[in-house]
Amino acid sequence: MGNAIPTIQDWKNLFDAALKFKKIAPWQWMWDSDIFGVQNPANGEIGYCCIMGAAKEIYALAVYQGSDGLESYLRLNTKYHSESLFDLYTLQKCVMLSFEDRANLTNEDLQIIKSLGLQFRGHNEWPLFRSFRPGFFPWFIAKEEAEFLTVAIHQAIEVALQFEKNPNLLSSIDEDYYLVRVPHIENDAIVWKNELLKTQPYKEFEIKTKPVDEKLLERINKLHILQKDTWEIDYFFYPSAVKEKNERPFYPYIILWVDHRSGYILHHHLANDKQELAKIPELFLHFIEYFNSIPKTIITKHEMTYQLLEPVAKSLNINLIKKEKLKGIEEAQIAFFENLR
Repeated sequence: MGNAIPTIQDWKNLFDAALKFKKIAPWQWMWDSDIFGVQNPANGEIGYCCIMGAAKEIYALAVYQGSDGLESYLRLNTKYHSESLFDLYTLQKCVMLSFEDRANLTNEDLQIIKSLGLQFRGHNEWPLFRSFRPGFFPWFIAKEEAEFLTVAIHQAIEVALQFEKNPNLLSSIDEDYYLVRVPHIENDAIVWKNELLKTQPYKEFEIKTKPVDEKLLERINKLHILQKDTWEIDYFFYPSAVKEKNERPFYPYIILWVDHRSGYILHHHLANDKQELAKIPELFLHFIEYFNSIPKTIITKHEMTYQLLEPVAKSLNINLIKKEKLKGIEEAQIAFFENLR
């Protein structure tokens, strides 16, 4: 996805579409579980659309991009998950139109509205456009995102009007299939048609791992440290965004070592991105060597953490367990949030 800034014409097209969407108010007859797709004419990727507003909390259209985006929507909306709500929001991959109070807009947002000669007044009346990327702070949309969001809004209006007449429009005999608005070229013009398409398989992010430091393992084994206690080792998003010069703000990962019985934080490490999580085994070994302490048992939550630590745990005869809930780390995560308020 490029980083080019939308032109004034891009903004005009986007606001025009947003106002038409607001006028029909499709949340009056649709729920955020009524998912459908719109295929991007520029690259063929499908954006999965979610209309919000039936609960009268937020009025919005979110377009989740590709199988990654759809997976982030499904995880956010399932009742059974091991991630914190903040982590789930931070893992979203979508572009969103929402209708906000003026106080929620930045000076940049207000300047765009002024340049278009538009005026808004009142609660949930101000259009706001944001880009959500996994691990990043919600940010201003780029030109390509603005162009596709404009297309998606127009097609969302069409689907919503069809759905109003036919509430069974989005019903499918298979949960892997969704109604998708697909563009076709006919007589040099784009004609949009409904098609029932199967979702592409979701692929988990694969970390490039490094071999275990055998010399370091050998040194630790020669220490003959008595194994005791149970540690929790895992990671989550640090709840404060970091902004580097001219870059989009991002949420670093924080890796924690917590004593399972007492909840005491033994060690922590900040990682700028997911690939840096590959350092978990190395960091763990250096921590053991420095503090001269080895746990008898390690409990972890994420499958990735489990796989990273498995070779080390096997070499050091540590019992490695995977659980959905880690009390010590979850309490530490809550403490981080409270300290940043």
